[in-house]
Amino acid sequence: MSDSQIIERTLGGEPEAFNILVHRWERQIYGLTLRMLGRDEEAKDATQETFLSAYRNLPKFRGEAKFSSWIYRIALNICNTKLRSRAKIAISIDEQRETTGFELADDSEDLTSNIQQEQVARHVRRALQGLPADMRQVIIMKEYEGLKFSEIAEILGIPLSTVKTRMYTGLSEMRKRLEHLREAM
Repeated sequence: MSDSQIIERTLGGEPEAFNILVHRWERQIYGLTLRMLGRDEEAKDATQETFLSAYRNLPKFRGEAKFSSWIYRIALNICNTKLRSRAKIAISIDEQRETTGFELADDSEDLTSNIQQEQVARHVRRALQGLPADMRQVIIMKEYEGLKFSEIAEILGIPLSTVKTRMYTGLSEMRKRLEHLREAM
């Protein structure tokens, strides 16, 4: 069943049909909010707020854009609001770990490699979190969510050239911030 059909059913008096959309999109929205906010609990809250807002505003959804673009835009707006309200970005390493984590290896060479990989990942997360929100969201949507530039432009409601500029400027900034890692390794 397509997103449009589910929306029609929901608006037609079957509010439980919206759960299908939640199930279909919650992992992607959670991934986006986690990368934008950097904190698990905040990301879960933002994900819930996103779907609550989408449900409340579903009658306003005109279908001019895809549902995925609309829901991503809602999530980004919620994340940007949360980021603006922060006085300072604090990164919690435990909350940033991948759900799989890393296992300690018996071999000390493997252990050293795992530790180095985790340190690099931590530095990349910090560099990403240090970028302005407009650059960070484009990089996250492109590199982590796998969206095309055209999809990002549609979601953000900005020209394709602006998306590309934010992407490449953001990556350049990250490269500068991470330059010291190359020298240390």
